[in-house]
Amino acid sequence: MKTVDLIVPCYNEGDMIDMFYEKTKEVTSAIEGYDFSFIFVDDGCKDDTLQKVKAIAEKDKKVKFISFSRNFGKEAGMYAGLKASIADLVTVIDADLQHPPELIKTMLEAIEEGYDSCSARRVSREGEPKIRSAMARSFYRLINKMSDVEIVDGAVDYRMMSRQMVNAIVSLPEVQRFSKGIFCWVGFKTKWIEFKNVERLIGESRWSFWGLFKYAVDGITSFTTFPLRIATIIGSLVSASAFIYMITVLVQTLFYGNSVSGYPTTIILLLFLCGVIILALGIIGEYLARLYMESKRRPIFITRETNINERSNNE
Repeated sequence: MKTVDLIVPCYNEGDMIDMFYEKTKEVTSAIEGYDFSFIFVDDGCKDDTLQKVKAIAEKDKKVKFISFSRNFGKEAGMYAGLKASIADLVTVIDADLQHPPELIKTMLEAIEEGYDSCSARRVSREGEPKIRSAMARSFYRLINKMSDVEIVDGAVDYRMMSRQMVNAIVSLPEVQRFSKGIFCWVGFKTKWIEFKNVERLIGESRWSFWGLFKYAVDGITSFTTFPLRIATIIGSLVSASAFIYMITVLVQTLFYGNSVSGYPTTIILLLFLCGVIILALGIIGEYLARLYMESKRRPIFITRETNINERSNNE
Protein backbone atom coordinates (compact mmCIF):
# COMPACT_ATOMS: atom_id res chain seq x y z
CA MET A 1 0.00 0.00 0.00
CA LYS A 2 1.42 3.38 -1.01
CA THR A 3 1.71 6.10 1.59
CA VAL A 4 0.59 9.70 1.09
CA ASP A 5 1.58 12.64 3.28
CA LEU A 6 -0.58 15.77 3.35
CA ILE A 7 1.59 18.80 4.15
CA VAL A 8 -0.54 21.53 5.76
CA PRO A 9 1.20 24.89 6.43
CA CYS A 10 -0.73 26.82 9.09
CA TYR A 11 -0.67 30.39 10.33
CA ASN A 12 -3.41 31.37 12.78
CA GLU A 13 -5.87 28.80 11.40
CA GLY A 14 -7.32 27.81 14.78
CA ASP A 15 -10.87 28.45 13.57
CA MET A 16 -10.40 26.19 10.55
CA ILE A 17 -8.21 23.29 11.71
CA ASP A 18 -10.94 21.01 13.05
CA MET A 19 -13.17 21.64 10.04
CA PHE A 20 -10.28 21.06 7.64
CA TYR A 21 -9.20 17.83 9.33
CA GLU A 22 -12.72 16.38 9.45
CA LYS A 23 -13.45 17.24 5.83
CA THR A 24 -10.11 15.98 4.51
CA LYS A 25 -10.23 12.85 6.65
CA GLU A 26 -13.68 12.09 5.26
CA VAL A 27 -12.33 12.37 1.71
CA THR A 28 -9.16 10.32 2.27
CA SER A 29 -10.97 7.59 4.23
CA ALA A 30 -13.09 6.88 1.16
CA ILE A 31 -10.01 6.30 -1.02
CA GLU A 32 -8.87 2.68 -1.03
CA GLY A 33 -5.34 1.44 -1.57
CA TYR A 34 -3.52 4.37 0.02
CA ASP A 35 -2.39 5.13 3.56
CA PHE A 36 -2.78 8.84 4.36
CA SER A 37 -1.00 10.88 7.03
CA PHE A 38 -1.06 14.56 7.96
CA ILE A 39 1.91 16.82 8.68
CA PHE A 40 0.71 20.14 10.07
CA VAL A 41 3.33 22.91 10.12
CA ASP A 42 2.71 25.59 12.74
CA ASP A 43 4.34 28.70 11.28
CA GLY A 44 4.61 30.59 14.55
CA CYS A 45 0.85 30.79 15.07
CA LYS A 46 -0.36 33.27 17.68
CA ASP A 47 -3.73 31.61 18.24
CA ASP A 48 -4.69 28.11 19.38
CA THR A 49 -3.77 26.35 16.12
CA LEU A 50 -1.02 24.25 17.70
CA GLN A 51 -3.18 23.23 20.66
CA LYS A 52 -5.92 22.03 18.33
CA VAL A 53 -3.44 20.13 16.17
CA LYS A 54 -2.04 18.44 19.28
CA ALA A 55 -5.56 17.44 20.33
CA ILE A 56 -6.15 15.88 16.92
CA ALA A 57 -2.77 14.12 17.05
CA GLU A 58 -3.65 12.51 20.38
CA LYS A 59 -6.66 10.87 18.76
CA ASP A 60 -5.10 10.10 15.37
CA LYS A 61 -1.58 8.66 15.24
CA LYS A 62 -1.46 9.53 11.55
CA VAL A 63 -1.30 13.22 12.46
CA LYS A 64 2.15 14.75 12.92
CA PHE A 65 3.15 18.36 13.47
CA ILE A 66 6.14 20.68 13.30
CA SER A 67 6.02 23.92 15.30
CA PHE A 68 8.39 26.75 14.38
CA SER A 69 10.13 28.99 16.91
CA ARG A 70 8.60 32.00 15.12
CA ASN A 71 6.88 32.92 11.89
CA PHE A 72 9.21 31.98 9.02
CA GLY A 73 6.63 32.22 6.23
CA LYS A 74 4.64 29.76 4.15
CA GLU A 75 7.62 28.91 1.94
CA ALA A 76 9.52 27.67 5.00
CA GLY A 77 6.42 25.79 6.14
CA MET A 78 6.12 23.90 2.88
CA TYR A 79 9.83 23.13 2.83
CA ALA A 80 9.75 21.81 6.41
CA GLY A 81 6.86 19.50 5.58
CA LEU A 82 8.47 18.23 2.39
CA LYS A 83 11.75 17.64 4.19
CA ALA A 84 10.07 15.73 7.03
CA SER A 85 7.96 13.53 4.77
CA ILE A 86 8.94 9.92 4.11
CA ALA A 87 5.86 8.94 2.10
CA ASP A 88 5.70 7.66 -1.45
CA LEU A 89 3.54 10.61 -2.48
CA VAL A 90 3.35 14.08 -0.96
CA THR A 91 0.56 16.64 -1.24
CA VAL A 92 0.74 20.30 -0.23
CA ILE A 93 -2.65 21.70 0.76
CA ASP A 94 -3.89 24.80 2.61
CA ALA A 95 -5.86 24.55 5.84
CA ASP A 96 -8.48 27.15 4.90
CA LEU A 97 -10.41 24.73 2.62
CA GLN A 98 -9.88 26.99 -0.39
CA HIS A 99 -8.04 23.98 -1.81
CA PRO A 100 -10.83 21.39 -2.27
CA PRO A 101 -9.83 18.08 -0.60
CA GLU A 102 -12.02 16.30 -3.15
CA LEU A 103 -9.29 16.86 -5.75
CA ILE A 104 -6.97 14.47 -3.92
CA LYS A 105 -8.62 11.49 -5.61
CA THR A 106 -8.22 13.13 -9.03
CA MET A 107 -4.56 13.80 -8.27
CA LEU A 108 -4.00 10.16 -7.34
CA GLU A 109 -5.56 9.08 -10.62
CA ALA A 110 -3.10 11.33 -12.48
CA ILE A 111 -0.16 9.80 -10.61
CA GLU A 112 -1.46 6.34 -11.49
CA GLU A 113 -1.51 7.42 -15.15
CA GLY A 114 2.25 7.96 -14.96
CA TYR A 115 2.56 11.62 -14.05
CA ASP A 116 5.17 12.71 -11.51
CA SER A 117 2.99 15.53 -10.27
CA CYS A 118 -0.60 16.69 -10.41
CA SER A 119 -1.04 20.40 -9.75
CA ALA A 120 -4.10 22.57 -9.32
CA ARG A 121 -4.77 25.92 -10.95
CA ARG A 122 -7.72 28.11 -10.20
CA VAL A 123 -9.77 29.41 -13.11
CA SER A 124 -11.68 31.99 -11.09
CA ARG A 125 -10.88 34.32 -8.21
CA GLU A 126 -14.16 34.69 -6.35
CA GLY A 127 -13.73 36.38 -3.01
CA GLU A 128 -10.62 38.30 -4.04
CA PRO A 129 -10.46 42.08 -4.57
CA LYS A 130 -10.44 42.86 -8.29
CA ILE A 131 -7.20 44.84 -8.05
CA ARG A 132 -5.47 41.87 -6.42
CA SER A 133 -6.70 39.52 -9.15
CA ALA A 134 -5.51 41.92 -11.85
CA MET A 135 -2.10 42.25 -10.22
CA ALA A 136 -1.78 38.46 -9.94
CA ARG A 137 -2.52 37.96 -13.64
CA SER A 138 -0.06 40.71 -14.52
CA PHE A 139 2.60 39.06 -12.37
CA TYR A 140 2.25 35.71 -14.17
CA ARG A 141 2.47 37.39 -17.58
CA LEU A 142 5.49 39.42 -16.51
CA ILE A 143 7.53 36.61 -14.97
CA ASN A 144 6.80 34.24 -17.86
CA LYS A 145 8.10 36.81 -20.35
CA MET A 146 11.24 37.51 -18.34
CA SER A 147 12.07 34.01 -17.12
CA ASP A 148 12.99 30.73 -18.80
CA VAL A 149 10.70 28.96 -16.32
CA GLU A 150 7.01 29.00 -17.26
CA ILE A 151 4.64 29.36 -14.32
CA VAL A 152 1.06 28.50 -15.22
CA ASP A 153 -1.38 31.37 -14.67
CA GLY A 154 -3.55 30.61 -11.66
CA ALA A 155 -1.17 27.98 -10.30
CA VAL A 156 -1.44 27.41 -6.56
CA ASP A 157 0.70 25.45 -4.13
CA TYR A 158 -1.90 22.67 -4.00
CA ARG A 159 -0.28 19.68 -5.71
CA MET A 160 0.64 16.03 -5.33
CA MET A 161 4.21 14.94 -6.09
CA SER A 162 6.16 11.73 -6.40
CA ARG A 163 8.98 10.88 -4.00
CA GLN A 164 11.53 11.53 -6.76
CA MET A 165 10.20 15.03 -7.37
CA VAL A 166 10.07 15.85 -3.65
CA ASN A 167 13.68 14.73 -3.24
CA ALA A 168 14.69 17.03 -6.09
CA ILE A 169 12.90 19.99 -4.50
CA VAL A 170 14.34 19.41 -1.04
CA SER A 171 17.84 19.11 -2.51
CA LEU A 172 17.79 22.73 -3.68
CA PRO A 173 19.80 24.69 -1.09
CA GLU A 174 18.45 28.21 -1.56
CA VAL A 175 17.20 30.04 1.54
CA GLN A 176 15.06 32.64 -0.24
CA ARG A 177 12.57 30.21 -1.75
CA PHE A 178 9.86 30.75 -4.33
CA SER A 179 8.14 27.38 -4.53
CA LYS A 180 5.90 28.12 -7.52
CA GLY A 181 9.04 28.65 -9.56
CA ILE A 182 10.93 25.77 -7.95
CA PHE A 183 8.11 23.32 -8.70
CA CYS A 184 8.36 24.27 -12.38
CA TRP A 185 12.16 24.52 -12.48
CA VAL A 186 12.77 20.93 -11.34
CA GLY A 187 10.66 19.76 -14.26
CA PHE A 188 9.01 16.31 -14.16
CA LYS A 189 5.85 15.28 -15.95
CA THR A 190 2.98 17.36 -14.56
CA LYS A 191 -0.75 17.25 -15.12
CA TRP A 192 -2.80 20.39 -14.42
CA ILE A 193 -6.33 20.27 -13.10
CA GLU A 194 -8.63 23.25 -12.78
CA PHE A 195 -10.87 24.33 -9.93
CA LYS A 196 -12.94 27.38 -9.06
CA ASN A 197 -11.74 29.53 -6.21
CA VAL A 198 -14.05 29.79 -3.20
CA GLU A 199 -14.12 32.31 -0.39
CA ARG A 200 -12.73 31.42 3.01
CA LEU A 201 -15.45 30.03 5.24
CA ILE A 202 -13.99 31.76 8.30
CA GLY A 203 -11.63 34.71 8.63
CA GLU A 204 -9.68 36.60 6.00
CA SER A 205 -6.58 36.00 3.91
CA ARG A 206 -3.29 36.36 5.80
CA TRP A 207 -1.67 37.98 2.78
CA SER A 208 -1.31 41.77 2.88
CA PHE A 209 -0.64 43.96 -0.16
CA TRP A 210 3.01 44.44 0.80
CA GLY A 211 3.37 40.76 1.54
CA LEU A 212 2.16 39.91 -1.96
CA PHE A 213 4.40 42.61 -3.45
CA LYS A 214 7.45 41.19 -1.68
CA TYR A 215 6.44 37.69 -2.80
CA ALA A 216 6.29 38.91 -6.41
CA VAL A 217 9.71 40.58 -6.14
CA ASP A 218 11.14 37.37 -4.65
CA GLY A 219 9.71 35.39 -7.54
CA ILE A 220 11.14 37.69 -10.19
CA THR A 221 14.60 37.99 -8.63
CA SER A 222 14.74 34.23 -8.00
CA PHE A 223 14.21 33.14 -11.58
CA THR A 224 15.39 35.89 -13.89
CA THR A 225 18.12 38.52 -14.24
CA PHE A 226 16.06 40.43 -16.80
CA PRO A 227 15.56 43.48 -14.51
CA LEU A 228 19.34 43.96 -14.55
CA ARG A 229 19.21 43.94 -18.34
CA ILE A 230 16.43 46.52 -18.25
CA ALA A 231 18.65 48.81 -16.19
CA THR A 232 21.44 48.35 -18.73
CA ILE A 233 19.12 49.04 -21.66
CA ILE A 234 17.64 52.16 -20.05
CA GLY A 235 21.11 53.42 -19.18
CA SER A 236 22.25 52.91 -22.77
CA LEU A 237 19.19 54.69 -24.17
CA VAL A 238 19.62 57.63 -21.80
CA SER A 239 23.31 57.91 -22.68
CA ALA A 240 22.51 57.79 -26.39
CA SER A 241 19.80 60.44 -25.96
CA ALA A 242 22.21 62.68 -24.05
CA PHE A 243 24.81 62.31 -26.81
CA ILE A 244 22.26 63.14 -29.51
CA TYR A 245 21.07 66.15 -27.52
CA MET A 246 24.69 67.34 -27.15
CA ILE A 247 25.25 67.10 -30.90
CA THR A 248 22.01 69.02 -31.51
CA VAL A 249 23.11 71.83 -29.19
CA LEU A 250 26.54 72.04 -30.84
CA VAL A 251 25.04 72.17 -34.33
CA GLN A 252 22.56 74.88 -33.37
CA THR A 253 25.33 76.90 -31.73
CA LEU A 254 27.60 76.63 -34.77
CA PHE A 255 24.91 77.51 -37.31
CA TYR A 256 22.88 80.06 -35.37
CA GLY A 257 25.64 81.61 -33.31
CA ASN A 258 24.01 81.26 -29.89
CA SER A 259 23.51 78.48 -27.44
CA VAL A 260 20.07 77.05 -26.89
CA SER A 261 18.33 78.34 -23.77
CA GLY A 262 17.38 75.24 -21.85
CA TYR A 263 17.55 75.69 -18.11
CA PRO A 264 14.17 73.91 -17.52
CA THR A 265 15.24 71.18 -19.93
CA THR A 266 18.47 70.71 -18.03
CA ILE A 267 16.63 70.34 -14.72
CA ILE A 268 14.20 67.82 -16.22
CA LEU A 269 17.05 65.79 -17.71
CA LEU A 270 18.93 65.81 -14.40
CA LEU A 271 15.87 64.63 -12.50
CA PHE A 272 15.23 61.95 -15.10
CA LEU A 273 18.82 60.75 -14.97
CA CYS A 274 18.74 60.68 -11.16
CA GLY A 275 15.56 58.61 -11.30
CA VAL A 276 17.12 56.14 -13.73
CA ILE A 277 20.25 55.83 -11.59
CA ILE A 278 18.24 55.25 -8.41
CA LEU A 279 16.08 52.66 -10.20
CA ALA A 280 19.16 50.83 -11.45
CA LEU A 281 20.73 50.91 -7.99
CA GLY A 282 17.50 49.58 -6.50
CA ILE A 283 17.42 46.65 -8.93
CA ILE A 284 21.06 45.86 -8.25
CA GLY A 285 20.37 46.17 -4.53
CA GLU A 286 17.60 43.55 -4.70
CA TYR A 287 19.98 41.02 -6.22
CA LEU A 288 22.79 41.91 -3.82
CA ALA A 289 20.38 41.50 -0.90
CA ARG A 290 19.51 38.00 -2.11
CA LEU A 291 23.19 37.13 -2.42
CA TYR A 292 23.80 38.49 1.09
CA MET A 293 20.97 36.44 2.61
CA GLU A 294 22.08 33.29 0.79
CA SER A 295 25.73 33.76 1.79
CA LYS A 296 24.88 33.68 5.51
CA ARG A 297 23.50 30.14 5.12
CA ARG A 298 21.01 30.54 7.90
CA PRO A 299 18.52 27.68 8.32
CA ILE A 300 15.26 28.05 6.46
CA PHE A 301 13.34 27.38 9.67
CA ILE A 302 13.93 26.54 13.33
CA THR A 303 11.81 23.87 15.00
CA ARG A 304 10.56 24.57 18.50
CA GLU A 305 8.47 21.45 18.96
CA THR A 306 7.49 18.38 16.94
CA ASN A 307 6.20 14.85 17.29
CA ILE A 308 7.78 13.80 14.00
CA ASN A 309 10.41 11.73 15.83
CA GLU A 310 7.67 9.37 16.92
CA ARG A 311 7.03 8.45 13.31
CA SER A 312 8.03 5.07 12.02
CA ASN A 313 8.11 3.52 8.60
CA ASN A 314 5.56 0.98 9.79
CA GLU A 315 2.78 3.53 10.15
